[in-house]
Amino acid sequence: MSDPVGETSPTAICIGEAMIMFAGDAGGPLEDVETFRRSVGGAECNVAGGLAALGIATSWISRLGDDGFGLHVLRDLRDRGVEVGGVEEDPDRPTALYVKHTEGGRSRMHYYRSGSAASAMDPAFLDRPAVRDRLASAELVHTTGITAAISTTAAEMLERLAVLRETHRFKFSVDLNWRPALWRSKDPEPLWRVLRAADVVLIGADEAEVFAGTSDPGELRERLGPRSTLVMKNDAHTALVLEPDGRRTEVPALTVEVVEAVGAGDAFAAGFLAGTLQGLPMEQRLRLGHLGAAAVLAVPEDHAAPLEPAVRQKLLNCSDEEWAAVRVGPTGVTLP
Repeated sequence: MSDPVGETSPTAICIGEAMIMFAGDAGGPLEDVETFRRSVGGAECNVAGGLAALGIATSWISRLGDDGFGLHVLRDLRDRGVEVGGVEEDPDRPTALYVKHTEGGRSRMHYYRSGSAASAMDPAFLDRPAVRDRLASAELVHTTGITAAISTTAAEMLERLAVLRETHRFKFSVDLNWRPALWRSKDPEPLWRVLRAADVVLIGADEAEVFAGTSDPGELRERLGPRSTLVMKNDAHTALVLEPDGRRTEVPALTVEVVEAVGAGDAFAAGFLAGTLQGLPMEQRLRLGHLGAAAVLAVPEDHAAPLEPAVRQKLLNCSDEEWAAVRVGPTGVTLP
């Protein structure tokens, strides 16, 4: 793909891997599953779709195999309103895959991404005109620790991206998305460098404990340095923001009848970042993140349509008591 940037330049860019996801029928062991449902997954493309659904002009930039799966990823993202002209097709490396299998009420992911087209991203990838032009216009660029983990060259690309934010003046957002299996036998210091360069760092309390040895926001602030707005998600309980000037904002999560947890963190990131780009007050940014996460938690897919604008606006502006009374489930949202 090498189309010029369209008439509407991207406000946000998400850089990272996309994968074809096959969800097997729930029940028995994987070896007995005969039917799989295909969809598109991957943290950065999930965030890109979430941003586009909230009205943010968004590009997703990566590399895909020149294969049917890669074409499906492009078609899926276009259908969701994401601009994909900065994607490079690789004639030799495949589009990555993963299989989601649910047995006994628990989902497991099986990844097939070694040697993928996305893993061949490197610092020179950012010099391609299709990428360079998009970076020059963006207000925000988002990525995750998964991209830093898929290959040494992809990690080097993110370090160069952190340098480019100084000249291009975009906000740089990084979701930790710590995956221990991807970092086995690897030094995480490159990821620390990327996190310390970020303007926004999103991190779950549980993964912070494993990655950094602490889930205390103040201690994490010391480890990360003073630059970033630190956004910490505490599972189904609360999310808080610690700003560089020390201001702290905390908003409880909504009550959700959970169908599947995969993708909720990406939806939260999309909501929070959309609120950031829209200049919303910090409490509303966190609420918009919670609303996105709740919508995904209530469906079996990795992404979900956002709430109707009128409902979303009502919940962004409701009282704390009304917020606490909201219920979200597979049948929709119950308002107070």
